[in-house]
Amino acid sequence: MKRIYPDKDFCIGCCLCEMACLAAHSKGNDLILAYNEERAEGLLSRKRVIENCDVCVAISCRHCEEPECVPVCISGALTKDEETGITVYDADKCVGCWTCIMACPYGAIQRDKYNSKIIKCDLCAGRENGPACVEACPNRALKYEER
Repeated sequence: MKRIYPDKDFCIGCCLCEMACLAAHSKGNDLILAYNEERAEGLLSRKRVIENCDVCVAISCRHCEEPECVPVCISGALTKDEETGITVYDADKCVGCWTCIMACPYGAIQRDKYNSKIIKCDLCAGRENGPACVEACPNRALKYEER
């Protein structure tokens, strides 16, 4: 299965991946409206850029072969799609216990501060060109490939 792999050697911390994620998950797929208006309504990027001294890296769900978040999810909101390999999140089932956040070894699952649930990468499901963050990265620090 294809996954997003970050490369800290090429990441410059521009956060364009975060902006592309916002736009891709917005109502109108418009970056300016997503950033200025929808963000205030609760739209969050599923990608985070972490910076420590001179090292930057973009973090998002790795859709692990054997995700540690799935078995600890008490409500069944996180499942592994055996056909696609994607770790799927169903917000309607989520009870906001955040056990998955603690279980994720990559720190890729975030708390949604607007509704006490979580947000995580969905690999831009349904998008023809693959994940928006990969397409937007100017240094190609994000790779969408099978390894």
